[in-house]
Amino acid sequence: MQWTKQNEQTVYSNRWFSVNLADVELPDGQHLDHFLIRLRPVAVATVVNEANEVLLLWRHRFITDSWGWELAAGVVEDGEDIARAAARELEEETGWRPGPLHHLMSVEPSNGLTDARHHIYWADEGEYTGHPVDDFESDRREWVPLKLVPDMVARGEVPAANMAAALLLLHHLRLGEDAAPRRGAGNCATSHNGPAADPPPFERHV
Repeated sequence: MQWTKQNEQTVYSNRWFSVNLADVELPDGQHLDHFLIRLRPVAVATVVNEANEVLLLWRHRFITDSWGWELAAGVVEDGEDIARAAARELEEETGWRPGPLHHLMSVEPSNGLTDARHHIYWADEGEYTGHPVDDFESDRREWVPLKLVPDMVARGEVPAANMAAALLLLHHLRLGEDAAPRRGAGNCATSHNGPAADPPPFERHV
């Protein structure tokens, strides 16, 4: 059952995205007007250290009025290599310059509305270069034990679907299926719907 786009026109555009209106033909011959958003590619990156801690940002998203853990991310500039963009965003937002990046996954977070593709990378080493230039993007930057990831995702503390998928895959790659903590394990107690900006506590392993 394939939908066929007959034509598409731009309703609004800026350097970040465009809002378009498409005439779409359905398999039964009917037509409908379908709005869509076309976006630049997004590059995402993090570092997992020798203690199997992952570098995350605790930040607020005003659109959904929610707090949560995220990976550093940003749009790819024209002509910019995607992996280089991922490394740049990580350093700008966390102050950590990653070592060689490995491609983890590429996902389409909302392909019923937008053509955005998020390309996610990770490194197993990094160098701290100083306070992040874009410190306004997050409330805190923390090294979080990967073993806590499944419960964090289950409690809604990683609200962005692409970030949750990436962290669960990293957890599987580094720790394996048998490393997931029991449901409710750990000492996190916050709700992703709460107003507090403080990240949930976690036990630190160095």
